[in-house]
Amino acid sequence: MKKLVLSFMMIAAVCLAMAQPKIEFEKKTHEFGDIREEGGKVTARFTFKNVGDSALILTKVKPGCGCTAANYTKEAIAPGQTGYIDATYDPWGRPGQFNKNIKVETNERGVSTPYLLFIKGNVIKRPPTKYELAGYKVGKGDVRIKEPNLRFTVSNTDVHYDTLMLKSFYENGEKIEINMELPAYITEVKRSFKQTINAGEEGYIVLKYDAAARNAWGNMKDRAVIMTNDTIEPRKYIYYYVNIKEDFSHLTEKELANAPKINFNKLTFKFDTIAQNTNANDVITITNTGKNTLEIRKIESSLPALTYKISTMNIEPGKTATLELTFKAQARRGKQNCTLEIISNAPNNPDQIINVQGFIRQ
Repeated sequence: MKKLVLSFMMIAAVCLAMAQPKIEFEKKTHEFGDIREEGGKVTARFTFKNVGDSALILTKVKPGCGCTAANYTKEAIAPGQTGYIDATYDPWGRPGQFNKNIKVETNERGVSTPYLLFIKGNVIKRPPTKYELAGYKVGKGDVRIKEPNLRFTVSNTDVHYDTLMLKSFYENGEKIEINMELPAYITEVKRSFKQTINAGEEGYIVLKYDAAARNAWGNMKDRAVIMTNDTIEPRKYIYYYVNIKEDFSHLTEKELANAPKINFNKLTFKFDTIAQNTNANDVITITNTGKNTLEIRKIESSLPALTYKISTMNIEPGKTATLELTFKAQARRGKQNCTLEIISNAPNNPDQIINVQGFIRQ
């Protein structure tokens, strides 16, 4: 009797071990054909069935790019039941043909590679708007700034001027008030109108960026605001992307000879494969081989995962500072590339990049 019970238990265990889910898609590719750019988002539904004999779970559904989103059955799908994956594509700003994929992973045993679903189609370019025809391609509302993103390099002792073109696209006589909200280092120099701009009128405002008053180094992101009574977007933002470099042109030959000099023992931080949620560490030494105090103006990491600690920001002649670097793997994975920028008052090398490379396994 005991042998019979044991046999039944073994058979049940084998059957249980053999039971597993199996996904079967109704289709793996959806062709949208021609869609209009201004027509809004389009969605394809991929239906699937669990043709296995235990519960099926979608463990990961990942679109291939940011222009595609996916919604799917989150709960377990019993044998014989169906589920779905909705793939949504946003055609706005993406004229032309597209071929995107969605990676699908399940709890099926022995399936090592994800399933791939594809959406394809062709986006018909929309006709230009009245704003675009006038050269105003960004922004919202009926008061627009032609170029709200300003990029330039300036020395720390200089000023930079920009002329902002703006236009009212109102057509029924409204007068639009234009006021400025500026940080202390940006000032309005001139404008082509007074307090208001008429419907259909185009004008300009000249702004001055004072790098000396900004008192900063390296890449800066600053903002100015144009305040209007536009009913759709009353606050218009002007973004400054500025690289401020120290001006050494006034130094004499003697001053250059007596200036600080920066020297690094190495310019790379490479770490071998590390696991997630661990850290990689390194130390770089910075030596002042010049004749005056070396001032580290700024240290900036290109990635939050890369942190640093320096022993001193002021290095006397002949002295050395230690720069401790830590790369925090956290949930990151795969190849890692980032930089650490070091800005100093050394004329021989005022802006140095430390390259950081490594690999994180799951």
